Amino acid sequence: MNTNAPSRGKRSIAVSVALLCIACAVIVISLNSGTIRLSPIAVLHTLLGYGTPDDQIVLFDYRLPRILVTVLAGAGLGVAGAALQGITRNPLADPGILGLHAGAAFGLMVFVSFSHSMNGSVALLIPLFAFAGSVAAALIIMLLSYDQHNGVSPIKLILVGIAVAAGFHALTLYLSLRLDEDTYSFAARWLAGSVWGRDWVHVQALLPWVVLCISYIWSRSKTLDAFNLGDAAATSIGTPVRSQRVILLLCTVALSAVSVSMAGGIGFIGLAAPHLARRLVGPMHRHLIPAAGLIGMLILVAADTVGRTIFQPNSIPAGVVVAAIGAPYFLYLLVRTK
Repeated sequence: MNTNAPSRGKRSIAVSVALLCIACAVIVISLNSGTIRLSPIAVLHTLLGYGTPDDQIVLFDYRLPRILVTVLAGAGLGVAGAALQGITRNPLADPGILGLHAGAAFGLMVFVSFSHSMNGSVALLIPLFAFAGSVAAALIIMLLSYDQHNGVSPIKLILVGIAVAAGFHALTLYLSLRLDEDTYSFAARWLAGSVWGRDWVHVQALLPWVVLCISYIWSRSKTLDAFNLGDAAATSIGTPVRSQRVILLLCTVALSAVSVSMAGGIGFIGLAAPHLARRLVGPMHRHLIPAAGLIGMLILVAADTVGRTIFQPNSIPAGVVVAAIGAPYFLYLLVRTK
């Protein structure tokens, strides 16, 4: 009997509550910050329906949809990273590093090449194109990194993912150069990880995917724990390894793809959030997944807030802020990982 389980559960709850409180504080700061500053009292009055018309426009038409997109996408990227590391048993696995984001970018570029729009009901189709691109990238990566005798090597998986990502980036660049000026401007902002101009239709497109995918991944926490034992040991305790790995991988790809389809080409959250969560709550996925989602949400909301407030009147895309922090952290993990 594991006597540490109750204490780990209490620690996980305490950490999750603390992270949620910090995230709420950052969201409040983000609502108050921007080119047009709103005091906390003005934000509260506006949320309750008593704000001025100008405050309502700033909060409901511009600021709140943008923040909700970063909340959902950050949580999605954090959980996707935690699930992918569990599926591949690779502590350096990340949807961006493995090329899944590059596939999503290619799918989105195909979409905008024909639709020339990210607005209106047509935006509801964007996650489907991003998902198709990510699935294509995942299939290519798995086929090229799979060995009949040794299975999937963690190092080979990363190297193949980097190569496949480079190929998809080249295709994305080729398509972007064929766009008109306005559409190219949108594509450039998206590739940099900017969430500028997001509205409620993007929240509606992202919300069901994130809720369903995170719920399913969390419900399979014991399966992800079994994967850490190795395929042979997981099979011996009754885990259908192959079928569950495929389903969880598809769910992870979908979660990652829809998150970047609305938040832009943002990397390293799927790498950093699970590592930080693992240090706080341990390796059990029923504790790890909620913590990774909260940390991913916190990172992305904070990065977007920093990018659009500290560098005023200019705005720095959230993806640039995340990369400035995430790239050194990846090198640190690469040095520490044998």
